[in-house]
Amino acid sequence: MQTNSPPAQTLILDNLPNPPLADEFCPRRTRWQIDLILLAIEALDLGGSEAMLAITQDLELQSIIKNRVSLWRLRSTNPFRRAHTRRPLSILEAKALVAIACHLARRQTASIRMLLMAYQQLNEKQLSLDHHFRLSDYLERFRAHFRSRMNLKRSALAIYRSDDQLNVLAIKLLGQLLFCTGTSGMQRFWISLFDGEVA
Repeated sequence: MQTNSPPAQTLILDNLPNPPLADEFCPRRTRWQIDLILLAIEALDLGGSEAMLAITQDLELQSIIKNRVSLWRLRSTNPFRRAHTRRPLSILEAKALVAIACHLARRQTASIRMLLMAYQQLNEKQLSLDHHFRLSDYLERFRAHFRSRMNLKRSALAIYRSDDQLNVLAIKLLGQLLFCTGTSGMQRFWISLFDGEVA
């Protein structure tokens, strides 16, 4: 006898509540934050882009993210990208991106913890961040990704023209990724994306 169990997509995305917004599209800050967390994942994992496409299939999200081009289009709704597209990002599309980010973050939990611990130890010893190869490597890749994809001519991004400020952002994103890996991490991260955006 066949049972009609709901698809994985429904189970995963239904766990994320719909924010009480005026319309069904994501605010600018939400689009920015989602793209940043995915950028950090790409800096952590050399195969990050391929992993995003693979996890899309694992989570049965192909109806939302069909291929590499559609993934790029969704990320390009971030208004601070060089190749920014003016299309909106729907709540459903944002949920799919968050599910992908959080599942990939869980796979990298050990690496994220190690990098954050290394950062703390270097700080305590007042050593520069290049004293730890893997942390330095992550930071270098993050800076390169950020500079190649973001529009640094935007006044809002002027602060990120220096290596130091990009390093601060990269470390902050590691903390957010670790937050995503915890109990109910995906739900808590999702809700945090709309802080201050809803009444």
